[in-house]
Amino acid sequence: MKYFRILVFFSLLYICSLGVVFGQAQILIKVHAKVCDANQNPIDRALVESKERSNVQTTTDKDGYFSLDMLPGERIEVSAEGYSSKFLEVSKELKLIDLHLLIEDTVVVISPFKNGNVNDLYDDVSVVDMKALLKKNYITYSLDGMEAFVPGYNGNSIWGMGSYLMLVDGIPRDANNVLPTEIDQISFLKGVGAIALYGSRGAKGVINITTKRGQVFNRKIDVRANMGAYVPIVYPKYLGSAEYMTLYNEARNNDGLSDLYTASTIYNYASGKNPYRYPNVDYYSSDYLKNSYNRYDVTTEISGGNDKARYYTNMGFYTVGSLLDFGLAKENATSRFNLRGNVDIKINDFITGKIDASATFYNGRGVNADFWSAAATMRPNRFTPLIPISMIEQEDQASLLYVQNSNHLIDGQYILGGTQLDQTNTIASIYAGGYNKYISRQFQFSSGIDADLKDILPGLKFKSKFAVDYATAYSLSYNYDYAIYEPTWNRYSGKDLISNLTKYGNDATSGRQNVSNSWYRQTIAFYGLFSYDRTFAAKNNISAELLANGYQQSESEIYHRTSNANLGLHLGYNFEEKYYVDFDGAYIHSAKLPENHREAISPTVSLGWRISKEDFMNKNSEVVNDLKLTASAGILNTDLDISDYYMYQGYYTVSGSWFGWKDGSGFQATESRRGGNPEMRFPKRKEINLGFNGTFFKRILDVNAHFFVNKIEGNLIQASVLFPSYFTTGYPVSSFIPYVNYEDDKRVGFDFGVSLKETVGQLNLNLGVNGTYYKTVAAKRAEVYADGYQYRQGTPIDGIWGLQSVGFFESLDDIAKSPVQSFGEVHPGDIKYKDQNGDGEINAQDEVFLGKAGWSGSPFTFGINLTAKWKKLTLFLYGIGRYGAYGLKNNSYYWVSGDGKYSEIVRNRWTEATKTTATYPRLTTNSSDNNFRTSDFWMYKTDRFDLAKVQLSYDMSDLLKAKKFVKALNVYISGANLLKVSKEREVLELSVGSEPQTRFYNIGVTAQF
Repeated sequence: MKYFRILVFFSLLYICSLGVVFGQAQILIKVHAKVCDANQNPIDRALVESKERSNVQTTTDKDGYFSLDMLPGERIEVSAEGYSSKFLEVSKELKLIDLHLLIEDTVVVISPFKNGNVNDLYDDVSVVDMKALLKKNYITYSLDGMEAFVPGYNGNSIWGMGSYLMLVDGIPRDANNVLPTEIDQISFLKGVGAIALYGSRGAKGVINITTKRGQVFNRKIDVRANMGAYVPIVYPKYLGSAEYMTLYNEARNNDGLSDLYTASTIYNYASGKNPYRYPNVDYYSSDYLKNSYNRYDVTTEISGGNDKARYYTNMGFYTVGSLLDFGLAKENATSRFNLRGNVDIKINDFITGKIDASATFYNGRGVNADFWSAAATMRPNRFTPLIPISMIEQEDQASLLYVQNSNHLIDGQYILGGTQLDQTNTIASIYAGGYNKYISRQFQFSSGIDADLKDILPGLKFKSKFAVDYATAYSLSYNYDYAIYEPTWNRYSGKDLISNLTKYGNDATSGRQNVSNSWYRQTIAFYGLFSYDRTFAAKNNISAELLANGYQQSESEIYHRTSNANLGLHLGYNFEEKYYVDFDGAYIHSAKLPENHREAISPTVSLGWRISKEDFMNKNSEVVNDLKLTASAGILNTDLDISDYYMYQGYYTVSGSWFGWKDGSGFQATESRRGGNPEMRFPKRKEINLGFNGTFFKRILDVNAHFFVNKIEGNLIQASVLFPSYFTTGYPVSSFIPYVNYEDDKRVGFDFGVSLKETVGQLNLNLGVNGTYYKTVAAKRAEVYADGYQYRQGTPIDGIWGLQSVGFFESLDDIAKSPVQSFGEVHPGDIKYKDQNGDGEINAQDEVFLGKAGWSGSPFTFGINLTAKWKKLTLFLYGIGRYGAYGLKNNSYYWVSGDGKYSEIVRNRWTEATKTTATYPRLTTNSSDNNFRTSDFWMYKTDRFDLAKVQLSYDMSDLLKAKKFVKALNVYISGANLLKVSKEREVLELSVGSEPQTRFYNIGVTAQF
């Protein structure tokens, strides 16, 4: 052993000496070079660092020079604030390194078919750099808050158009299946010229998410971890048992009925002495809910590569808890694990291959009951959810035997309560009804080839991609039977005791696992294109693309696949980056149309003029740095609003009426449900849009705006007013009316974006304001009304139509003198409506336009984002305003009738004593068809401004002196959904029958290795 140790010692010494000799044998060269901008101006404090040796770095002096001892061929990165980083190999000949301004050198993924310089974008394309945004704004959903950063996007739609096409790396995919940490850029394509190449399915706008890829000579590991808490903002407020019973008696009296609850009964419920005999259940109390629930996530990114191959891997996991805090619901949680990776391989000098794969594993656990729905409907006095064992008479052996044999003793003290009408109830089900698991799996694969065909024709390239995605989901549930007990109470001994339990149901745990809600979706997508881009005589740039694009989605229980197929053509020319003209068009195909009309051509033309390069402009002006005007026009054919396949065919059914030739016999008729239309065609989006983009005052101010007018012509309808009356029959019900291209929708609006950057001492400020306004018009409708004010044509598409209220009926005499109400019997305290046409009757003919509902987003949406950076401290916040739309208070919280649960709203009900101050109709146990219908009485403005996010970050990298292992470290705290400013804040923050809205508080850390 002694000699062995000596041998090991000398062996290690020898190895170490070899390392020293080897280290000394490496020849270092002194690199002395200058870093400057495109105009040869020196860049001060540019960072120069080795990508191969840790802690080998320096910064440039005021003249832009640096010196470093480097290895021959060593790779370095040169970076500076506001400039694009450059990666290169050092040599003795390296003397000058020029960096380009980000605004001039940033290449963005405009679409999967086209990359471009951000400086040459038309104004109908907006790009968000998600990598930069995440450094100051931690979010959990890919499109969270984008309306604060993107003109034209309002959170629901682009330019109010409705359903946009969502793409991830050019493939139709869900935005919630890619996390923000996986994203490089998000492109928003708005105008007809920007979306033409996507064919029919992209005709209402396109959002394309581009995921991250590895960078040459930039090997790194990034880790992000977060811990957050969701805190409910507000819960619905319902009346307690005693107040409910008092008002329910009032409702019966209003209907001419006697009291249901006696005064002594109400007193017992109000006293609270025995909540088990006289329950007063608050479903939003701490008995059932936590104060908050948590979210945890961690993400690891590994990327790098060289000029031959690049790689990127993202692994992430998060878990989110639940507010429910009792029974099996304590285990409620959702979790998600994702793995994404891609490789770019340079096969040879002109061919590059790409392979992408991702997998997402989503698991959720829940209970077999809808707690939030029950909380909004179950009356507080209906039954006691738990019965205390201690209150059962000791002489009641039968009841005690129930307890002894029960499978569900809650905390060893209670058994499950209920009634004959509530043999299954939400509380009992959450304690004993079993649980379920939701399992979702998504797998995405794609591969592509990029080829530089410059040897055939300079500027010619080929690009292709093929993808196959699979998504599956199903539920596993364990459904348990359970018994509930209804107590019989007595007070013989002077205190409340249970003298008998009536049992309903039986405890039974089968152990059987049930599979349900199985679902799958398969997406197959492909595109291939030839592109040409070349500049002649340093002035004339010509670009062209010839594209074949398509995808097909198959989904369970849906007979016909969703398909999109088109050929695309782009032709572009710009002269000295001053004058631009582009043609973009598509030849589309859709199986939703008749065979002779399934193809169409969608042409668009775009023009651009960079005024700032004209001779009459001062090219060295410190006021106007860049100014460009743009215009686009085009016609896009689309099948997005064709709701189903085969609508062009007549439809007959054998499930018609029965006819008999004699008593006791008969046969079923074949009846027509619609006629055929072999001339059905694509609806068309016709549009003209104008825009400008300018940077001013040494690029401190950036302004862009866009004005658009578009019309969707030829939407399909099946309208009886367009055909003779004999095309339909009353009995048997039959119709020969076909779907025809008839209705038109028009939108007019604008969007704008303003960005201001300023430095005050060591404080860097960046303020952004973005907004969208649009107005919709039902330009053409097939309609016939007796009164002109009821025509929908010429009014907003998303109009709310209903009655105008004129107060409450004050007396029987008031009712007698008023127009006849045709919506049921009315009494004093019911809502009175305006007779619009003066015919003496209130009916559907008195419905008028009341306001915009904002189906595709509020008419005016704007966002403000602010970044303030001082030394290593960064404050970021953004807020979003939405104005111009209305909502209706028409859920069960407001529309209370029958024996429904009473909310606090009914306290302001109409009575004889409150008739002058009441804000709510009289209470009734009937359905109250007159009161609870669409009218301005229930309308409210949805105008609000939300302080959506505040985050404070601190860069701790300088505290890592050596930086040998951890190269960068950043910590941050944030709050989301913090404040809502609105006259109707209480209404907007309230969720009825669903989980409450929450504020989210988070602390996180990022580290780079």
